[in-house]
Amino acid sequence: MIPTAAQPVTLHRPVRPAPAPVERWSVADVQALLDLPLPELMHRAQTVHREHHDPTHMELATLLSIKTGGCPEDCGYCPQSVHHETGVAAGKMMTAEDVREAVLGAKAAGASRFCMGAAWRAPNDRDLEKVEELVRVVKDEGLEACCTLGMLTGDQAQRLKDAGLDYYNHNLDTAPELYGDIISTRDYQDRLNTLGHVREAGIHVCSGGIVGMGESRAGRAGLIAQLANLDPYPESVPINHLVKVPGTPLADQPDLDPLEFVRTVAVARITMPRAKVRLSAGRRQMAEATQALCFLAGANSIFYGDKLLVTGNADVEADQHLLARMGMHTTRAHA
Repeated sequence: MIPTAAQPVTLHRPVRPAPAPVERWSVADVQALLDLPLPELMHRAQTVHREHHDPTHMELATLLSIKTGGCPEDCGYCPQSVHHETGVAAGKMMTAEDVREAVLGAKAAGASRFCMGAAWRAPNDRDLEKVEELVRVVKDEGLEACCTLGMLTGDQAQRLKDAGLDYYNHNLDTAPELYGDIISTRDYQDRLNTLGHVREAGIHVCSGGIVGMGESRAGRAGLIAQLANLDPYPESVPINHLVKVPGTPLADQPDLDPLEFVRTVAVARITMPRAKVRLSAGRRQMAEATQALCFLAGANSIFYGDKLLVTGNADVEADQHLLARMGMHTTRAHA
């Protein structure tokens, strides 16, 4: 009998749970990449890199500490924490005039992105109002604006977006299971919540981690898997090498094999193919040959200038000389 409108059809189908989100990269898959023979890993990374980027192009970014020291967090790697005796005194926030001078210097040196960092657990409303002014200073000079200010609420992220912020940096630092060994004043979910607020506000995400903190290769695989499985993964992925600052709990960590750092960069490139993979903290301590291998492994952005927060960075002329010898080019900011 053909059913009529008065006789609806009842379909007896089993109720099935919604499918779980697909994990793009398991930790085991990422570690399998890290375990590849280095020539094979480099070939795969370079192949992916060429599919999505000009392999001869390098993005230049400058990072300025606009408020140094006095941070209440206890991050084991950070000289700006009040919990560690490192000789870094708490300072006041820089003025808009001083920041503009730094922006103009960065622009003249060829930087296209200007990132401002402040040693806070989280900004208060008065602090954020000042940062909004500084974001507008950066945008007025034609550079991309990035900030790293600690944890944000959704409303704070929206305010930064309205001020013109292009990128927000908030690193995951390490794998979830290792996080408590590095920091006790916040948890991993706090990090993820801030990244969610940033993404919801329409700001590009900059998030990476630190290697050389005593983690195993499996720990590095866990970090990269976390980043690669963010939906979407970050537009910028800074790979930091631990800078061992006297007075911090991690000051006596053994040196990481430079080729392990290169492997980490290569796997970041393979798992996050469209991202800018940036050499960040610790680059000053790297040999030029190690940096060159990182560029071949897919790193296509560097922090560039005379300061990287309070740990220093390779000077501009040395960077320009290395890039020129490698035949690489950069995109200068628009006048």
